[in-house]
Amino acid sequence: MVLQGTGMVNAGPKNFARFGSSLVALPLKVSRASLSKSAGRRQARALASSDETIRVGINGFGRIGRLVLRAALAKPNVEVVAINDPFIENDYIAYMFKYDSTHGPFKGDIQGGSEGLFINGKKIASYSKMNPEEIPWGEAGADYVVESTGVFTTKDKANAHLKGGAKKVIISAPSADAPMFVMGVNEDKYDPTKDNIVSNASCTTNCLAPLAKVVNEQFGIEEGLMTTVHATTATQKTVDGPSKKDWRGGRGAGANIIPSSTGAAKAVGKVLPELNGKLTGMAFRVPTSDVSVVDLTARLKNPAKYEEIMAALKAASEGPMEGILGYTEEAVVSTDFITDDRSSIVDAGAGIQLSPTFVKLVSWYDNEWGYSNRVVDLIMHMAAAE
Repeated sequence: MVLQGTGMVNAGPKNFARFGSSLVALPLKVSRASLSKSAGRRQARALASSDETIRVGINGFGRIGRLVLRAALAKPNVEVVAINDPFIENDYIAYMFKYDSTHGPFKGDIQGGSEGLFINGKKIASYSKMNPEEIPWGEAGADYVVESTGVFTTKDKANAHLKGGAKKVIISAPSADAPMFVMGVNEDKYDPTKDNIVSNASCTTNCLAPLAKVVNEQFGIEEGLMTTVHATTATQKTVDGPSKKDWRGGRGAGANIIPSSTGAAKAVGKVLPELNGKLTGMAFRVPTSDVSVVDLTARLKNPAKYEEIMAALKAASEGPMEGILGYTEEAVVSTDFITDDRSSIVDAGAGIQLSPTFVKLVSWYDNEWGYSNRVVDLIMHMAAAE
């Protein structure tokens, strides 16, 4: 039933959240926009079960490139047809893909040699081109290219893939000028007629944006500060080494907690314009191999009990943001989320509240696996919109 003049839908039954011995009930409000996004994800899932094949190429076979391939292999209608990396040979590509210190060995067959790369008996073309214009994506049949080198992150640079025959480019990093899309938040803004080069934002933005969206829609965010406690990444040093732009970033990753800058919070303003200028943040790099956690400390427009905020987030995780936003009341730690494919998992027991308008919210994310799955989901959404 649509409530006249509100733009909201009455979802009928109330949602409940249990905290200790208390049971909190809240009516679930779902906006038409949220329903549209949910329908968009259903459309992408429907595409995955159809006979249409989405052919993908990957440029850069690092952490994200390899995990995007793993995620794609789990989708019956997504086929990776080509990989480009100028620094590794086929036999080493096979080795790096087969063994993963964080996510475990690949549960399938992979072979690499002079004749090419074979996964579960199916050949994947492999190239070693330094110049992306020279990668024959068109010849390989790759319509969608994942740009995961971390180098070609602007529209001008990523456009080289289009010259090689690709139809669309998905940058697996924030971009200075390409439109940014976060699944569950603003993917409905994708325009297939003009958005040929897009950004999947960062792993941290993918965690923060769904959280901020729900809280802002339900209670209003006046302003907020985000801190991400972030696992080590490949850009860091194993021992102290030179880092001209960020001196602290050059210190040994395994021995230090390292304060660092991040544009993830400000980027939320790009995918949620109503929050533009209201959020900023920083990072602490910590010596763990995977899984990070966002701390969002926000001043709310509308007073609310902590239990009410949690109930709204729980309802979203079970409704329009299912599969994107998660929710837990268990006593979890970071390793509990390794290979969790959700973007953001709210930890109800870790957050705190000072007053009805001042709250700290905590949400976990596998910064590798969750993000890589969103890259594939974005490709599927783009294909469904064609």
